[in-house]
Amino acid sequence: MNATRTRATCRAPEDTDVIQPPERRVRNDALPESLDYHDTGCELAPRCLDCPLPRCRYDQPGGARRLLTESRDAEIARRRATERIPINALARQYGLSRRSVFRILRKVNGRS
Repeated sequence: MNATRTRATCRAPEDTDVIQPPERRVRNDALPESLDYHDTGCELAPRCLDCPLPRCRYDQPGGARRLLTESRDAEIARRRATERIPINALARQYGLSRRSVFRILRKVNGRS
């Protein structure tokens, strides 16, 4: 028996394909890194980072109006409870009808 040993090489043959690692998965909503994004804001603020709203008006159902009225309604209820301001005065200060002020107070206080 002719026992000739050859040394094994670690090189891949030239005619075989090199296996590449799988590509990294990217979120569907991710922006590409090469995107040139301009923060133009909206009519409420010149830039998104300077916006006074707690959430973006475009992310909130009901938009900016809902965000602004929620804070206004909370302020009306707080002023009525702490300062005991009459309904007529609150309606006049916020440009609302008496009925709207009563509706706001009922909604904020949890009564339907």
